[in-house]
Amino acid sequence: MLQEYRRISPTARLRRLADDQNGQVTPFVVILAVAIVMFAGLVLDGGLALAAKIRAIGEAQQAARAGAQALDLAAYRNSGTVRLDPDQVHTLAQRHLASTSDTGTVTVADDTVTVTVTAHQQTQLLGLLGLDSLTVTGTGSAHPARGITAPEP
Repeated sequence: MLQEYRRISPTARLRRLADDQNGQVTPFVVILAVAIVMFAGLVLDGGLALAAKIRAIGEAQQAARAGAQALDLAAYRNSGTVRLDPDQVHTLAQRHLASTSDTGTVTVADDTVTVTVTAHQQTQLLGLLGLDSLTVTGTGSAHPARGITAPEP
């Protein structure tokens, strides 16, 4: 067998190697496997990121409601004006955010408290591809109301 191989010209050997398809499936399988892991990672980690965003929105709304309870009692008692105490708003909203593991910013404009929460969701499958966490944000607003008799539309 070795003698037969030596009798074949070098160009014939190159043609034979070029026609040989052994190992041609391997790159396709590797690329397909990586694509499947990426797709599964997008589905799984995308769902986890969506759940984290919904949780961040809920936490932002709760913190905004907590901050909206900080009424300026002196103004309310003197004239019946519903007005927020900005320092107390920040304190109450940040206290609520401190009870969660996320960070957020609190802003007060007129009688509206707006809280933006930033959360980090650890990835499950996308970590294999180098993406260790996803950052999501959620925003919630609240304002004080007096004499509620019916739900707002």
